[in-house]
Amino acid sequence: MSSGPKSSLSIEYSDKAQGLSSSGRKLLIAELLATLENSFPAGLNLAIVDSSGVLLRAWAGNACVVGETFPTTRTTRYDLASLTKVISTTMLTLWLEEQSKWRLTDKVSSWLPGFTRSDITLHHLLTHTSGLIAHKPFFEMGQRPQAIRRAVYEEASRGGELGTVLYSDLNFMLLGWALARCSGQPLQRLFKEVIAKPLDMPYTSFRPSARDRVLTAATELDGDQRLEPGLVWGEVHDGNAWALGGVAGHAGLFAPADDVSRYLVALLNPKEHPVLSASTIAKMTRYQAGTQPDVRGLGWRLDPEDWGPWPSGTYWHNGFTGNSLLVSPRVGIGVVMLSNAIHPTRQLERQAQFRIELFNAIAKCCL
Repeated sequence: MSSGPKSSLSIEYSDKAQGLSSSGRKLLIAELLATLENSFPAGLNLAIVDSSGVLLRAWAGNACVVGETFPTTRTTRYDLASLTKVISTTMLTLWLEEQSKWRLTDKVSSWLPGFTRSDITLHHLLTHTSGLIAHKPFFEMGQRPQAIRRAVYEEASRGGELGTVLYSDLNFMLLGWALARCSGQPLQRLFKEVIAKPLDMPYTSFRPSARDRVLTAATELDGDQRLEPGLVWGEVHDGNAWALGGVAGHAGLFAPADDVSRYLVALLNPKEHPVLSASTIAKMTRYQAGTQPDVRGLGWRLDPEDWGPWPSGTYWHNGFTGNSLLVSPRVGIGVVMLSNAIHPTRQLERQAQFRIELFNAIAKCCL
């Protein structure tokens, strides 16, 4: 493993960034410099946006530190992990509802032949209130998508209490399969046509090509998401998404921060959003289920208590590999934080503390 030369911190401000607190900016820069000093996370790309576009962009650290070191660049693409749930799956689910292709009250079994639970609805999946277990390493079966689907169905048949929030990858694995069934299109094509093209996200996709490997941030070395040890780089980290061929409803997207920034800018302009109506965005981001610390809208989490005094109506989501999104409509601000915080090895408590400190610093800039 090579520590390599430490990457410098790069920061760009737009003219409108003058509206950010001067003292808050100093605190934020100090936090970013600390990432370089501590080499944690390995690398990151940060964007703060408002409804008109990017206010601040920053990037630092390294995209890979195993073997030859690759510094982070502005265009580094990250494994979005569970941000796939909100950027792709949630939006596609709601878009199909707007197209009158289905309703959130539909039973999952009506869209997935062979799924035996008749009490679980699409709404249960979208709000994580189906009662399904949080995770199971189906990838231990190998790359056998049909066998894994049957195993997920079998796991769901064992029951679970409806209505209580329990965050579960299985919910969004099921939604991904239902989306393909309802639309008649593969999930990756549906995402590209319905979301990526209208929102101008040209470098966001499932399954990066082999030649694009060096453009992505590496994730874990010798982790527990593969059948054999090694470095995960240029392919999805999540073992179940990997076993499903890199395309799944719960994980699999890769993107650079600039693409994800445009995704958030669109959400801050709900009346002009090219995919969803303002009323659907409002429904997506208001209370559906749960209590603190896990309050749920549709797909999204609400009101991040530990991240600073963000006002009610703020919605957010994390990704296991080190990513976070936050949108605060009342403040008119969105935040994209992409990192490879599990590279070369995971330190989840440290990652959680890093998020708390960074988003509190951003709050001091914006509030």
